[in-house]
Amino acid sequence: MYESFYQLKRTPFGISPEPEFFFPTPSHNEALATIYHAVRGHKGFAVLTGEVGTGKTLVVRCLFDLLGQNTDVAYAYVFNGLLSSSEFLQYIARDFGLPTSGKNKGEILADLSKYVVERAERKTTTILIVDEAHHLSIDILEEIRLLTNLETSHEKLLQVLLVGQPELDGKLDSPILRQLKQRIAHRARLIPLSLEETTGYIESRLQIAGADSSRGFIFSAQTIAAVHHYSRGVPRLINTICENALITAYARQLPSVTPEIVETAAADLRLGIETDPALRECDVPDADTLRAAKTLLELFEYLKRKPMAGIHTPRS
Repeated sequence: MYESFYQLKRTPFGISPEPEFFFPTPSHNEALATIYHAVRGHKGFAVLTGEVGTGKTLVVRCLFDLLGQNTDVAYAYVFNGLLSSSEFLQYIARDFGLPTSGKNKGEILADLSKYVVERAERKTTTILIVDEAHHLSIDILEEIRLLTNLETSHEKLLQVLLVGQPELDGKLDSPILRQLKQRIAHRARLIPLSLEETTGYIESRLQIAGADSSRGFIFSAQTIAAVHHYSRGVPRLINTICENALITAYARQLPSVTPEIVETAAADLRLGIETDPALRECDVPDADTLRAAKTLLELFEYLKRKPMAGIHTPRS
């Protein structure tokens, strides 16, 4: 819609994780290097965490691209953490191309073990990647630990990458999973972008989409500062704000996006609704507390307007 107006070849701010739009911040570069080293070095367990929208799935897609350059890699990718233990194992087996119909859990485990061992004997790499891993039950995490018991004296035969929100770290720190925690060889965490990184991120995506900077900047420094403010540096929110802002600017036939348009887009997306930082540290009041506070305020206003019985107001 707006692409031709701004002379773009494609949409610059889509929400799908496209590896060609990967922007190498220090955090994202380190995360990608860490998990790639863990997998190719046969380190066993690795964990990647980050808040919602910080680019975890994009980093995983970039890992797929890097691994795709080699023919010795096979992987199972699970993106549903709300499976039962049996469903989880069936999903993994099917992703590796193993038959599961009519087989019980023990038979599937035996097939998986045989598959991993045979691949190791051929000096190939076998990977299990679990996205949304913060949803995994303790039982499934224990199943994953048992799968990693397959090892030689030099290396792990099955490489496991758990990807999830920061709650995953808390779950892995629980005493019941201490055996699993001790097997984690590498951890990486994604953080939101700084203002400088947000500037580079927006300009990079526009350039990849075909923007010609010689014709003027579509997003000025002030506009990018507004995007960073409302997105708090979260890449997914940056994309959503910029996409909506471009649509509005196009509708108004403006040559560039203004800070005011970003504010409007953020308001439409309800991104500017945020409590005072001091209040965020406290518990949110429940409905009864809020009603009581409202009643007290109404009583206070009433008493200000009406003299109390027995108290005479002085005459002027």
